[in-house]
Amino acid sequence: LKWHCVMLTNKIGHHLMVHQAMIPRNLKPVPYICGSRMLSGYKPKRNVKDCYKILELEEGCSLDDIRNSYRSLAKKYHPDSGSATADSEAFMKVEEAYRVVLSDATTKKKSNENNEEEEDQFKPKAPQHRHYLSFEGVGFGTPSQREKQYMQFRVDRATEQVLEYRKQRLESQYAGTDLMKAKDVRESKKVKITQAVERLVEDLIQESMAKGDFDNLSGKGKPLQKFSDCPHIDPMTHNLNRILIDNGYQPEWILLQKEIRETIERLRKNIVASRSQLGGPMTPYRQKQWNRICEQFIEDIRKLNKRIDNFNLVVPILSRQMVHFSADKEIVRAQKTYEALMENREASNSDTKENEVENVKRFGWKSSLFKWLNL
Repeated sequence: LKWHCVMLTNKIGHHLMVHQAMIPRNLKPVPYICGSRMLSGYKPKRNVKDCYKILELEEGCSLDDIRNSYRSLAKKYHPDSGSATADSEAFMKVEEAYRVVLSDATTKKKSNENNEEEEDQFKPKAPQHRHYLSFEGVGFGTPSQREKQYMQFRVDRATEQVLEYRKQRLESQYAGTDLMKAKDVRESKKVKITQAVERLVEDLIQESMAKGDFDNLSGKGKPLQKFSDCPHIDPMTHNLNRILIDNGYQPEWILLQKEIRETIERLRKNIVASRSQLGGPMTPYRQKQWNRICEQFIEDIRKLNKRIDNFNLVVPILSRQMVHFSADKEIVRAQKTYEALMENREASNSDTKENEVENVKRFGWKSSLFKWLNL
């Protein structure tokens, strides 16, 4: 007999060495088993448990374990392997056991999958919209497919975030360097100007001291007295503020507040005086004049409100801030003031007339003579 070695390839890509007996040439050779493919009508001679023992496996093992065990035993017992343990009969047993075990594991796996599908049919299913509450609503298909899509989505998002972070970091670095350069230039100019002013002031002080301008001061050569006993106030700052106040210096916001109050009082007096000059009753001509006066008053109030905005920006205390004046309310107020003045004037005129009548009755022709002389 001549033995020929045939290289066959199974469905998982592993090469298996299979012997084929060539007896007479006029007879067809009996094809051997390749991988998990079995001839139709083949009946195993051994029990399944014995086959597991031959492959040195336990029931319930995976397909990968079966293939790995078969591969190691084939290398051990194959006649052409060249090993000391090569035995053709043992290899035939291993081959037969491998076919039986592989067929048994495949059937069990299919039966388990069918049972799981039947169980899934009877399991309570969640509503369709709840299925997409997981994985941030990314993907479509079954949960396992959506999970894979979500993992890819997370990878892409993380990559984009890393790129964005690097971009922002580079931009901030370049922007920071430009800002630092500009800031350094400004600070250097400020320092130069401050030093120049300090030198100028020092030179003027020294020049005045040399001339003797400070010799007539009452406190010459004496230390400055502390005006405040509070330990939390800087004595030098407090003394400087006290000197400024004693010499009539006032902060800007105080001057603005005083100016705003004087301006509104002046505008109120002017509009009341203008209304008094027009008098009553209001003719069409007088009404036109009053409208022009009101327009001018509204413009003055608008300018005053702008100054109030400037005051609110510089005032250091929030409670000292001022509100805008309403031109319409001020016009109504001026009208009421004018009416009150007219009522007072009428009351005073009636009182004077009554006094004159009483004087005429009391003094007679003498009082009228004196009046005529006065006129």
